[in-house]
Amino acid sequence: MPVGAEPTKQEEKMKKFLVVLLSLGLIAAFSMPASAADVKVSGSYNLQGGYDSNPELRDTDKYSKTAFYNAIRIMPVFQVAEGLTFTMRFDAQEKVWGDSAWRGQTAGTNDDVMSSRPQTAAGGTPKIQENIEIEYGFVSFNTAVGKFDVGYMNADGWGTAFFNQSNPRPRIQLTKVFGPLSVLGVYEKRYENVTSAAYAANHATDADYDTYALAAIYKWKAGQAGLMYKYWLNNQGRLAANPFSSRIHQVAPYAIAKFGPVDVEAEVMYFFGKTRDLEAPAAGVVNQDADTLNAGIKATYNLGPAYFGAQYAYASGNNPNDATKNKQLNGLGIGYDPTLIIGGGLRQDIGYDNYLGGVNGTTAIQKTKQNLVFYNAFGGYNVTPKLNVAGSVTYAHVASKPNGYQSSNVGIEVDLGVTYKIYDNLSYLVQGGYLFAGDYWKGANNANAKYGDEYVVINKLTLNF
Repeated sequence: MPVGAEPTKQEEKMKKFLVVLLSLGLIAAFSMPASAADVKVSGSYNLQGGYDSNPELRDTDKYSKTAFYNAIRIMPVFQVAEGLTFTMRFDAQEKVWGDSAWRGQTAGTNDDVMSSRPQTAAGGTPKIQENIEIEYGFVSFNTAVGKFDVGYMNADGWGTAFFNQSNPRPRIQLTKVFGPLSVLGVYEKRYENVTSAAYAANHATDADYDTYALAAIYKWKAGQAGLMYKYWLNNQGRLAANPFSSRIHQVAPYAIAKFGPVDVEAEVMYFFGKTRDLEAPAAGVVNQDADTLNAGIKATYNLGPAYFGAQYAYASGNNPNDATKNKQLNGLGIGYDPTLIIGGGLRQDIGYDNYLGGVNGTTAIQKTKQNLVFYNAFGGYNVTPKLNVAGSVTYAHVASKPNGYQSSNVGIEVDLGVTYKIYDNLSYLVQGGYLFAGDYWKGANNANAKYGDEYVVINKLTLNF
């Protein structure tokens, strides 16, 4: 419309329409409930390449493995209201570079499970990996009786790094704080029977797997101490040919303390109860008691830019001549990772098989590190705020030697690594480890059996944000 001209009727109608539309938009905006006002996102990106010289510890006919492994993790926390949050965690591209196959485990194999995807039928060839997995999804809210966390969240992360795993599971957790004392109550659903094909086949009632825990943590200026009692009620065995149930009690105290320049942490985990309680006598099958003791202690002396220390870790093993006792529950855990080779989690991140050894028919060591004892001395030096050099020497042996084995000596491992901070949130690690293998790898009833050493070299780029 030219300047100074009178508006037409059509223009007047359009003007009124826009005014009404704008008014309705403002009314809707002010009347809508408030949405999440704050979203905090953290995460990581890991790229690791490595070379594994002799994973089965063979003396001849050796083979090696090399690969790049990639993983992305995103963890958003939605602040919905004061005292109310919703947390999720997405894991993506957990795969070896160039591997287009689905990395879920195939039933009946010893392949490393790269994610929590279900097993596939033996001989199946599933393709196209799921690119994003939702690992966590839980709501947290404060009430007069305490803080509730409800949904899928991290489990098996109690106390120190000793014996820890990292498994997302559905849980309900109530935390009540009384000054320096926190009291926790936890219910966890590990397995639901109604989703099993066997449910309809044999109509077994109450064949679930649940745990119940009570715990207390007391914190003071220089440390903390905690005690957890956990009851494991596992009725999955009721679907077996000879039905049984498991009722296991777990007691786990821990302490973390600082004494001047010395940091000390220790934890004990003891299981007792019944791992197999038969519903009726069965030929060739016996009842079995839980009798597992795991323990660990670590001390670190901090001296300016340098630090050194020692640690001891013990995970009991089964007596091969006594089937009435289960002394091999949990193990040292995937989260406890003082070595690169012997049960090392870093080595497994490359995407290699989940074991060490196997030569001469030996029982391989898994990354859960069951039936294993560690003696470890370590040290490090911060050359600059950006550059760190660290190393360790570890002697390991099995807690219970299998029948006929020549020795319990797993070997001595020497590790050395250099970490450089490219940015505050971006670091690059180069690490190598050499295992002087012990006579455990001769296996059973073969004093002249041969075996070889192993070395592993990795380099790892880590971004945290």
